[in-house]
Amino acid sequence: MFNRENAPRRRTDRVRGAVYAALGPVVRASWAAYKSLGAIGPDSAAGRRFGSFGRGSIVGFPYDTIMNEQSIHIGADTMISGHVVLSAGWGPNHRGLHDRVIVIGDRCLIGRGSCITGHRLVEIGDDVWTGHHVHITDMNHGYEDLSIPISMQNQPEEPVRIGDGSWIGHNAVVLPGVTIGRHVVVGAGAVVTSDLPDFSVAVGSPARVIRRHDPDHGWVKVDPTAGTETTGVAASWGASLER
Repeated sequence: MFNRENAPRRRTDRVRGAVYAALGPVVRASWAAYKSLGAIGPDSAAGRRFGSFGRGSIVGFPYDTIMNEQSIHIGADTMISGHVVLSAGWGPNHRGLHDRVIVIGDRCLIGRGSCITGHRLVEIGDDVWTGHHVHITDMNHGYEDLSIPISMQNQPEEPVRIGDGSWIGHNAVVLPGVTIGRHVVVGAGAVVTSDLPDFSVAVGSPARVIRRHDPDHGWVKVDPTAGTETTGVAASWGASLER
C-alpha cells in the first residue's frame, strides 16, 4: 500500500542510488589513475634518482618515505607495494652515506606498509617476498645511559642480509646484525634477533628454528629449545608447516 509519508524518503534513496551508480566508476577510475601516475618506475624522473632501478620494477603510490634514493638499489621485476618506507641514512642529504645502503634484488615483493631502514647495509637477495608491515633495520637505539633519552642513544649499525628465495611473514621484524639464509620462512609476527640458517622455518619472538631441510629426509622438525631434530619427517611444505 502506498504510504504518502514514506514517498520523499524513497525518492531521496532513488536519487542517491543514481548518483552513486554514476559517480562510483568515475571515483574508482580516478583512484586507479592517481596510483598509476604517482608510481615510480625506472624511466621516471623519480626512478632516475635511485642508485639503480631495474627494468620492470615499480614503487607503488602512495608511498610513505623515500630518503636518499642515490643509496638505494632495486633490481629487475621487483614490486615495492604502497605505503612503504625506504630510508637510507639519518636524514636527507646525509653526508658520507655509502653508495649502497639498501639493496633489493630481482623479482622481489615488499609488502604494503613495510619499512626498510638502512644506515650501513640492508641487502635483500633475489626472489624475496615479504608480507605486509614488515620492518627491517640495521640500527637500533641504546638505553644504558640514564641521563640521555633513549631516542638520542644509538647502537652501532650492523649489516642485515636476507638470502635468495626467502619469505618474511606479515608483521615480522628483522633486527640489526642478522643474516637470514636462503629459502627461509620467517613466520608472521616473528622478531629475528639472530642468524637463521639456509632452508629453515623460524617463528616466535625471538625467532627460533622449528623446521629445517635435511638432504636425506626432507623437512624435519627441530626442537627450538635444544636445537636438535625431533622424530617425524615432513613430506611436503603443506605437511611441514603446522597451522
